[in-house]
Amino acid sequence: MRRIILLCVLLAGVIVGVLLWRSSPSHPQSGPASVPTITKRPVNFVNRVFDPENPPPDMPQFSPGELAVCDTNFLSDAHVAGEANETDSTHAIVTVTGVTVNLQLDITIWVPNTASQHVIEHEQGHREISEHFYQSADKLAAKIAAPYLGRKFEVSGTDLHAELSKALQQMGADITEQYDKELNPNPTQLRYDAITDHSRNDVSARDAIAQALTENLASQKFDPKKRSLIN
Repeated sequence: MRRIILLCVLLAGVIVGVLLWRSSPSHPQSGPASVPTITKRPVNFVNRVFDPENPPPDMPQFSPGELAVCDTNFLSDAHVAGEANETDSTHAIVTVTGVTVNLQLDITIWVPNTASQHVIEHEQGHREISEHFYQSADKLAAKIAAPYLGRKFEVSGTDLHAELSKALQQMGADITEQYDKELNPNPTQLRYDAITDHSRNDVSARDAIAQALTENLASQKFDPKKRSLIN
């Protein structure tokens, strides 16, 4: 199993923040949105079967001993919009008026054309675990993004537009980083591999998935500092 998380913070939200610049606090303001906007795209799944004697050039590098791989990518990008009111030529008060987070999960399973059904089912188990965590990813993203709405902060400098862009971009990066940390299916995936000995024993994928998810839920309940993603 291989898991890759890509952190993608797009600049579109930053541009919006600049366009909402106001030169005076006397101008009417639209006010912050009541909730963040979360867009969760459908899972993008691809199954690739390859010839071990002639692997395709785009196949990821396997670790020693690996016969197959479930390559999983959790992607997110955060757009933060804000209204800025100049207090003087080098200072402005910014109010965050909107946060949009786009989520995506890409999964590619790579199996050789000589793979047994047991190995194929094992990799499908990794897929199911990733999709399980993705089920509640929108709720997690909304929880992370919500506290940013209505937040006020000051920017200062000779180029206030540049400072505003920098601040909103950093907020987007912070949201993405927190989402990455809190989602984290890795412990459950590693436990699944331990239970199945990477498909080398006779434990069924179905039983191993259930055990790994149950143990993850139990560990989350035991440690109040951790957040359960299991419904």
